[in-house]
Amino acid sequence: MRSISLSFGINRRIVLAIAATVAILFGPTLPILEQAQAQTDPLPSWNEGATKQAITDFVARVARQGGPDFVPSDERIATFDNDGTLWVEHPMYVQLAFALDRVKAMAPLHPEWKDTQPFKAVLEGDMKTLAASGEHGMAELVMATHAGMTIEEF
Repeated sequence: MRSISLSFGINRRIVLAIAATVAILFGPTLPILEQAQAQTDPLPSWNEGATKQAITDFVARVARQGGPDFVPSDERIATFDNDGTLWVEHPMYVQLAFALDRVKAMAPLHPEWKDTQPFKAVLEGDMKTLAASGEHGMAELVMATHAGMTIEEF
């Protein structure tokens, strides 16, 4: 059987192969794309409640041109974590909370920490002394609690 060529010189089999490949590769994503286009909830993965409502109300207020809380779009800034969530800063950074928990978990392997700052401050819950250790103290905690850790352990 002879292959039929389209009038502009492309082989019919090639066209059919391309069409089948596109359908196989992109067909499964079409429902997702349709759902994304039809979605009206700006925070679909959030539970309904006061927090979600406060966020959507805030965004509506600062985006309402002419309103008392209006912020021009080029001045609206949000910082997101690696997984797309808002970056937590208060009461403390997530990385610091992780390091503090790791100090407590690792303390039995490091008895010297009960007498060594900034570890002593962490173990005693002395946030004032810990804060006084500054960037150097925080870096020391992070290095001690993350060093040698595999991706799986992290």
